[in-house]
Amino acid sequence: MKDTLSQALAEIDQVLLGKQHAVRLAVACLLARGHLLIEDLPGMGKTTLSQALARVMGLGYQRIQFTSDLLPGDILGTSVFDRNTAQFIFHPGPVFAELVLADEINRATPKSQSALLEAMEEGQVTIDGATRPLPEPFFVIATQNPVSQGGTFPLPESQLDRFLMRLSLGYPSPAAEKSLLMGAERQERLERVLPALPRDKLLALQAAVPKITASEAIVDYILRLVNRTRDSQVCAWGLSPRASLGLLAAARAWAMLEHRDYVIPEDVQAVLPAVVSHRLRASEDPAGHGGGGLAQWLLNEVEAV
Repeated sequence: MKDTLSQALAEIDQVLLGKQHAVRLAVACLLARGHLLIEDLPGMGKTTLSQALARVMGLGYQRIQFTSDLLPGDILGTSVFDRNTAQFIFHPGPVFAELVLADEINRATPKSQSALLEAMEEGQVTIDGATRPLPEPFFVIATQNPVSQGGTFPLPESQLDRFLMRLSLGYPSPAAEKSLLMGAERQERLERVLPALPRDKLLALQAAVPKITASEAIVDYILRLVNRTRDSQVCAWGLSPRASLGLLAAARAWAMLEHRDYVIPEDVQAVLPAVVSHRLRASEDPAGHGGGGLAQWLLNEVEAV
């Protein structure tokens, strides 16, 4: 299993050059059974990352382009009347895939956003009174542009909280960008990606993540981090219990990527910015630009002892 994970990471790194830490966080999010929000400028590799993850793990992939006229039925599917059988036949929507890319999620109306987020939370959809389970594994990568806000519907805090992690890929280093320019096109790189982590092994790893040992000291450390956001006037509000559960799950997944069966404080510190930045807001931040800086403040405030 360790070699398989390392091979999967290496395959993705060949496509997304110079973004090893972001790739590891994305894989940790998948292992922890969470969902990922990527907030970045266009052309930074958000779609490439989702396609590489799907290929290296052999997952069924669907991309949904969120627009202002997107309807919940376009995501979940619809029932169509069949004259031959005189019955309604359900035609599943793109959400019935193992890896779903929700591109520019903040360009759809809140009603369509809620349809996807409900599916993420419940792992199933209910249409026409019938409940239909989503596939296993089920992983959503949503993207949004942080700059152009014209004609967008920003996700409220309650919906942001449903994403385990938020990442920003950022610009590549000069060396990585030179390799990108000198090498093959991204699509050609994607076609070279080999399935390294079959679906059955991925499910086994996901089932093993909760069994990674987290000592009482680690749990206390997470509680101190969470409570510091609740009793400080720096934060507009504190982290929720869902955030503390997510932080523990992400730290366990990170420990697995480090080939350990136990969590250490460095695992918590490695995933904390991605887990809490979209859940926090500074008290003196009326524009609501998020808590990217608060994550580092929190790590500096609370000692891992």
